Amino acid sequence: MSAADKHVPVLVDTCMELLAPALDGPALLFDATLGMGGHTEAALTRFPELRVVGIDRDPEAIRLASERLAPFGDRFTAEHAEYDMIDEIAEKHGRPNAILMDLGVSSLQLDDASRGFAYSQDAPLDMRMDTSQGRTAAELIAESSHGELARIISHYGEEKFASRIASRIVEHPNRASLTTAELAELVKSAIPAAARRTGGNPAKRTFQALRIAVNDELGILERAIPRAMAVLQVGGRLVVESYHSLEDRIVKRAMQGMSASTTPIGVPIQMDSPPFRLLTKRAIQADEAEIAANPRSASVRVRACEKLHEGRR
Repeated sequence: MSAADKHVPVLVDTCMELLAPALDGPALLFDATLGMGGHTEAALTRFPELRVVGIDRDPEAIRLASERLAPFGDRFTAEHAEYDMIDEIAEKHGRPNAILMDLGVSSLQLDDASRGFAYSQDAPLDMRMDTSQGRTAAELIAESSHGELARIISHYGEEKFASRIASRIVEHPNRASLTTAELAELVKSAIPAAARRTGGNPAKRTFQALRIAVNDELGILERAIPRAMAVLQVGGRLVVESYHSLEDRIVKRAMQGMSASTTPIGVPIQMDSPPFRLLTKRAIQADEAEIAANPRSASVRVRACEKLHEGRR
Protein backbone atom coordinates (compact mmCIF):
# COMPACT_ATOMS: atom_id res chain seq x y z
CA MET A 1 0.00 0.00 0.00
CA SER A 2 1.41 3.38 -1.02
CA ALA A 3 1.63 6.44 1.21
CA ALA A 4 -1.21 7.99 -0.75
CA ASP A 5 -3.45 4.98 -0.25
CA LYS A 6 -2.79 5.05 3.51
CA HIS A 7 -3.60 8.77 3.76
CA VAL A 8 -6.87 9.54 5.56
CA PRO A 9 -8.44 12.86 4.50
CA VAL A 10 -9.79 15.15 7.22
CA LEU A 11 -13.59 15.28 7.72
CA VAL A 12 -14.14 13.69 4.34
CA ASP A 13 -17.79 12.74 5.00
CA THR A 14 -18.61 16.25 6.18
CA CYS A 15 -17.04 17.73 3.06
CA MET A 16 -18.91 15.34 0.78
CA GLU A 17 -22.25 16.22 2.43
CA LEU A 18 -21.61 19.94 2.00
CA LEU A 19 -20.61 19.47 -1.65
CA ALA A 20 -23.32 16.95 -2.57
CA PRO A 21 -26.15 19.30 -3.67
CA ALA A 22 -23.81 20.91 -6.23
CA LEU A 23 -22.54 17.57 -7.56
CA ASP A 24 -25.82 15.84 -8.38
CA GLY A 25 -25.51 14.57 -11.96
CA PRO A 26 -22.77 15.59 -14.43
CA ALA A 27 -20.58 18.07 -12.60
CA LEU A 28 -17.07 19.48 -12.28
CA LEU A 29 -15.21 19.76 -8.97
CA PHE A 30 -11.95 21.63 -8.44
CA ASP A 31 -9.92 20.07 -5.63
CA ALA A 32 -7.78 23.15 -5.20
CA THR A 33 -5.35 21.49 -2.76
CA LEU A 34 -5.10 17.96 -4.11
CA GLY A 35 -2.50 16.60 -1.70
CA MET A 36 -2.53 12.82 -1.88
CA GLY A 37 -5.99 12.73 -3.42
CA GLY A 38 -8.08 11.42 -0.53
CA HIS A 39 -10.92 13.90 -0.88
CA THR A 40 -10.92 13.55 -4.67
CA GLU A 41 -11.08 9.75 -4.40
CA ALA A 42 -14.08 10.01 -2.08
CA ALA A 43 -15.83 12.44 -4.43
CA LEU A 44 -15.21 10.39 -7.58
CA THR A 45 -16.45 7.26 -5.79
CA ARG A 46 -19.60 8.87 -4.42
CA PHE A 47 -20.59 10.86 -7.52
CA PRO A 48 -20.32 8.61 -10.61
CA GLU A 49 -20.87 11.42 -13.15
CA LEU A 50 -18.32 13.72 -11.57
CA ARG A 51 -15.11 15.02 -13.10
CA VAL A 52 -12.36 16.45 -10.89
CA VAL A 53 -9.49 18.80 -11.63
CA GLY A 54 -6.90 18.44 -8.88
CA ILE A 55 -4.56 21.39 -8.29
CA ASP A 56 -1.32 21.23 -6.34
CA ARG A 57 2.01 23.06 -6.33
CA ASP A 58 3.87 19.97 -5.03
CA PRO A 59 5.08 17.73 -7.90
CA GLU A 60 5.35 14.73 -5.57
CA ALA A 61 1.73 15.17 -4.48
CA ILE A 62 0.67 15.27 -8.12
CA ARG A 63 2.57 12.05 -8.81
CA LEU A 64 1.21 10.11 -5.82
CA ALA A 65 -2.36 11.32 -6.24
CA SER A 66 -2.32 10.53 -9.96
CA GLU A 67 -1.25 6.96 -9.19
CA ARG A 68 -3.99 6.63 -6.58
CA LEU A 69 -6.66 8.03 -8.90
CA ALA A 70 -5.61 6.21 -12.08
CA PRO A 71 -8.58 3.78 -11.86
CA PHE A 72 -10.93 6.72 -12.52
CA GLY A 73 -9.37 7.35 -15.93
CA ASP A 74 -10.16 10.68 -17.60
CA ARG A 75 -12.60 11.65 -14.85
CA PHE A 76 -9.53 13.02 -13.05
CA THR A 77 -7.08 15.62 -14.35
CA ALA A 78 -4.11 17.03 -12.44
CA GLU A 79 -2.81 20.59 -12.71
CA HIS A 80 0.61 21.52 -11.29
CA ALA A 81 -0.05 25.07 -10.12
CA GLU A 82 -0.64 27.27 -7.10
CA TYR A 83 -4.34 27.39 -6.38
CA ASP A 84 -4.60 31.16 -6.69
CA MET A 85 -4.39 30.42 -10.43
CA ILE A 86 -7.87 28.91 -10.17
CA ASP A 87 -9.36 31.46 -12.57
CA GLU A 88 -6.87 30.50 -15.29
CA ILE A 89 -7.57 26.81 -14.66
CA ALA A 90 -11.31 27.52 -15.01
CA GLU A 91 -10.65 29.10 -18.41
CA LYS A 92 -8.98 25.85 -19.45
CA HIS A 93 -11.37 23.29 -17.95
CA GLY A 94 -14.63 25.20 -17.52
CA ARG A 95 -16.30 26.80 -14.54
CA PRO A 96 -16.71 24.33 -11.66
CA ASN A 97 -19.88 23.34 -9.84
CA ALA A 98 -17.93 23.08 -6.59
CA ILE A 99 -14.51 23.88 -5.13
CA LEU A 100 -12.81 22.21 -2.17
CA MET A 101 -9.78 23.60 -0.36
CA ASP A 102 -7.95 21.64 2.37
CA LEU A 103 -5.38 24.19 3.52
CA GLY A 104 -2.01 23.98 5.23
CA VAL A 105 0.78 21.45 5.10
CA SER A 106 -0.06 17.90 4.00
CA SER A 107 0.87 14.67 5.75
CA LEU A 108 2.99 13.85 2.68
CA GLN A 109 5.17 16.87 3.41
CA LEU A 110 5.27 16.34 7.18
CA ASP A 111 6.08 12.63 6.96
CA ASP A 112 9.00 13.06 4.55
CA ALA A 113 11.85 14.18 6.82
CA SER A 114 13.93 15.41 3.88
CA ARG A 115 11.35 18.13 3.13
CA GLY A 116 12.29 19.96 6.34
CA PHE A 117 8.78 20.67 7.63
CA ALA A 118 8.94 18.62 10.84
CA TYR A 119 10.78 19.59 14.02
CA SER A 120 10.67 15.97 15.22
CA GLN A 121 12.99 14.69 12.45
CA ASP A 122 16.39 16.18 11.68
CA ALA A 123 16.84 17.46 8.12
CA PRO A 124 17.90 20.54 6.17
CA LEU A 125 15.49 23.47 6.55
CA ASP A 126 13.70 23.46 3.20
CA MET A 127 9.92 23.77 3.79
CA ARG A 128 9.09 24.55 0.16
CA MET A 129 5.85 22.96 -1.03
CA ASP A 130 7.16 23.21 -4.58
CA THR A 131 10.79 22.15 -4.37
CA SER A 132 11.46 23.30 -7.92
CA GLN A 133 11.36 27.00 -7.09
CA GLY A 134 11.57 29.66 -4.40
CA ARG A 135 13.91 30.13 -1.48
CA THR A 136 14.18 27.63 1.33
CA ALA A 137 13.57 28.26 5.02
CA ALA A 138 17.34 28.11 5.52
CA GLU A 139 17.83 30.86 2.95
CA LEU A 140 15.07 32.91 4.54
CA ILE A 141 16.77 32.61 7.93
CA ALA A 142 20.19 33.47 6.49
CA GLU A 143 18.96 36.54 4.59
CA SER A 144 16.54 38.09 7.10
CA SER A 145 17.29 40.73 9.69
CA HIS A 146 16.33 40.36 13.33
CA GLY A 147 13.33 42.62 12.77
CA GLU A 148 12.07 40.69 9.76
CA LEU A 149 12.44 37.32 11.49
CA ALA A 150 10.69 38.62 14.59
CA ARG A 151 7.83 39.95 12.46
CA ILE A 152 7.44 36.63 10.62
CA ILE A 153 7.48 34.56 13.80
CA SER A 154 5.16 36.92 15.64
CA HIS A 155 2.62 37.42 12.85
CA TYR A 156 2.53 34.02 11.18
CA GLY A 157 3.24 31.97 14.29
CA GLU A 158 1.41 34.15 16.82
CA GLU A 159 4.46 33.59 19.03
CA LYS A 160 4.82 36.04 21.94
CA PHE A 161 8.53 35.27 22.35
CA ALA A 162 9.26 36.06 18.69
CA SER A 163 11.88 38.71 19.40
CA ARG A 164 13.84 36.41 21.73
CA ILE A 165 13.72 33.59 19.19
CA ALA A 166 14.84 35.90 16.38
CA SER A 167 17.76 37.08 18.52
CA ARG A 168 18.92 33.51 19.12
CA ILE A 169 18.71 32.78 15.40
CA VAL A 170 20.66 35.82 14.17
CA GLU A 171 23.29 35.37 16.90
CA HIS A 172 23.89 31.73 15.95
CA PRO A 173 27.33 31.40 14.30
CA ASN A 174 26.02 28.99 11.65
CA ARG A 175 22.48 30.21 11.20
CA ALA A 176 22.58 29.65 7.42
CA SER A 177 23.10 25.91 7.94
CA LEU A 178 20.74 25.25 10.85
CA THR A 179 18.87 21.94 10.58
CA THR A 180 15.31 21.31 11.75
CA ALA A 181 16.45 19.68 15.00
CA GLU A 182 18.97 22.44 15.71
CA LEU A 183 16.37 25.14 15.10
CA ALA A 184 13.88 23.35 17.36
CA GLU A 185 16.44 23.26 20.18
CA LEU A 186 17.36 26.88 19.62
CA VAL A 187 13.68 27.92 19.83
CA LYS A 188 13.25 25.86 22.99
CA SER A 189 16.22 27.61 24.60
CA ALA A 190 14.71 31.03 23.83
CA ILE A 191 11.38 30.33 25.52
CA PRO A 192 11.15 30.54 29.32
CA ALA A 193 10.81 27.18 31.06
CA ALA A 194 7.41 28.06 32.53
CA ALA A 195 6.02 28.78 29.05
CA ARG A 196 7.32 25.46 27.69
CA ARG A 197 5.18 23.37 30.03
CA THR A 198 1.97 23.74 28.02
CA GLY A 199 0.95 23.97 24.39
CA GLY A 200 2.95 21.11 22.89
CA ASN A 201 6.37 21.43 21.28
CA PRO A 202 7.66 25.00 21.79
CA ALA A 203 8.99 25.06 18.21
CA LYS A 204 5.56 24.46 16.68
CA ARG A 205 4.65 28.13 16.19
CA THR A 206 8.04 29.12 14.79
CA PHE A 207 8.02 26.26 12.28
CA GLN A 208 4.49 27.21 11.23
CA ALA A 209 5.57 30.82 10.74
CA LEU A 210 8.58 29.96 8.60
CA ARG A 211 6.54 27.55 6.49
CA ILE A 212 3.84 30.15 5.86
CA ALA A 213 6.45 32.76 4.91
CA VAL A 214 8.42 30.45 2.62
CA ASN A 215 5.29 29.40 0.72
CA ASP A 216 3.38 32.71 0.85
CA GLU A 217 0.43 30.69 2.12
CA LEU A 218 -1.69 33.57 3.37
CA GLY A 219 -1.04 35.71 0.31
CA ILE A 220 -2.10 32.88 -1.98
CA LEU A 221 -5.21 32.24 0.12
CA GLU A 222 -6.14 35.94 0.08
CA ARG A 223 -5.98 35.91 -3.72
CA ALA A 224 -7.55 32.49 -4.23
CA ILE A 225 -10.77 32.82 -2.23
CA PRO A 226 -12.33 35.71 -4.21
CA ARG A 227 -11.17 34.16 -7.49
CA ALA A 228 -12.75 30.85 -6.50
CA MET A 229 -16.01 32.56 -5.62
CA ALA A 230 -15.99 34.39 -8.95
CA VAL A 231 -15.47 31.30 -11.13
CA LEU A 232 -18.04 29.11 -9.37
CA GLN A 233 -21.17 28.43 -11.37
CA VAL A 234 -24.45 29.68 -9.92
CA GLY A 235 -25.64 27.02 -7.48
CA GLY A 236 -22.03 26.05 -6.87
CA ARG A 237 -20.49 25.48 -3.47
CA LEU A 238 -17.15 26.39 -1.91
CA VAL A 239 -15.93 24.29 1.04
CA VAL A 240 -12.72 25.24 2.89
CA GLU A 241 -10.86 23.39 5.65
CA SER A 242 -8.53 25.63 7.70
CA TYR A 243 -6.08 24.60 10.42
CA HIS A 244 -5.15 27.79 12.23
CA SER A 245 -6.78 31.11 13.04
CA LEU A 246 -4.91 33.12 10.39
CA GLU A 247 -6.33 30.96 7.58
CA ASP A 248 -9.78 30.73 9.11
CA ARG A 249 -9.99 34.49 9.54
CA ILE A 250 -9.36 35.06 5.82
CA VAL A 251 -11.94 32.46 4.80
CA LYS A 252 -14.56 33.72 7.28
CA ARG A 253 -14.14 37.34 6.23
CA ALA A 254 -14.47 36.53 2.51
CA MET A 255 -17.51 34.29 2.88
CA GLN A 256 -19.31 36.63 5.26
CA GLY A 257 -18.53 39.61 3.07
CA MET A 258 -20.09 38.04 -0.02
CA SER A 259 -23.16 36.78 1.87
CA ALA A 260 -23.99 40.02 3.67
CA SER A 261 -26.53 42.56 2.47
CA THR A 262 -25.27 46.07 1.72
CA THR A 263 -28.66 47.62 2.52
CA PRO A 264 -28.11 50.31 5.18
CA ILE A 265 -29.37 49.59 8.68
CA GLY A 266 -32.85 51.04 9.17
CA VAL A 267 -33.96 50.76 5.53
CA PRO A 268 -37.14 48.62 5.67
CA ILE A 269 -36.73 47.09 2.19
CA GLN A 270 -33.68 45.05 1.23
CA MET A 271 -32.02 46.86 -1.64
CA ASP A 272 -29.78 44.04 -2.79
CA SER A 273 -29.52 40.28 -2.79
CA PRO A 274 -26.12 38.97 -1.68
CA PRO A 275 -24.52 36.67 -4.28
CA PHE A 276 -23.69 33.99 -1.69
CA ARG A 277 -25.31 32.40 1.34
CA LEU A 278 -23.48 30.80 4.22
CA LEU A 279 -23.95 27.06 4.65
CA THR A 280 -22.07 27.10 7.96
CA LYS A 281 -23.07 29.85 10.38
CA ARG A 282 -20.20 28.68 12.57
CA ALA A 283 -17.17 26.67 11.54
CA ILE A 284 -17.63 22.90 11.77
CA GLN A 285 -15.09 21.13 13.98
CA ALA A 286 -14.13 17.49 14.34
CA ASP A 287 -15.74 15.47 17.13
CA GLU A 288 -13.84 13.22 19.52
CA ALA A 289 -14.29 10.13 17.33
CA GLU A 290 -12.87 11.89 14.28
CA ILE A 291 -9.91 13.23 16.24
CA ALA A 292 -9.17 9.76 17.66
CA ALA A 293 -9.26 8.25 14.16
CA ASN A 294 -7.36 11.12 12.51
CA PRO A 295 -5.35 13.34 14.91
CA ARG A 296 -4.70 15.93 12.15
CA SER A 297 -8.38 16.88 12.41
CA ALA A 298 -7.99 18.28 15.94
CA SER A 299 -7.51 21.86 14.74
CA VAL A 300 -9.67 21.83 11.61
CA ARG A 301 -12.36 24.46 10.94
CA VAL A 302 -14.71 23.87 8.00
CA ARG A 303 -16.64 26.71 6.36
CA ALA A 304 -18.87 26.57 3.30
CA CYS A 305 -21.01 28.84 1.15
CA GLU A 306 -23.28 28.57 -1.89
CA LYS A 307 -23.43 30.88 -4.91
CA LEU A 308 -26.90 32.31 -5.51
CA HIS A 309 -26.20 34.57 -8.47
CA GLU A 310 -23.30 36.27 -10.23
CA GLY A 311 -23.78 39.54 -8.35
CA ARG A 312 -20.75 41.67 -7.62
CA ARG A 313 -17.25 40.29 -8.09
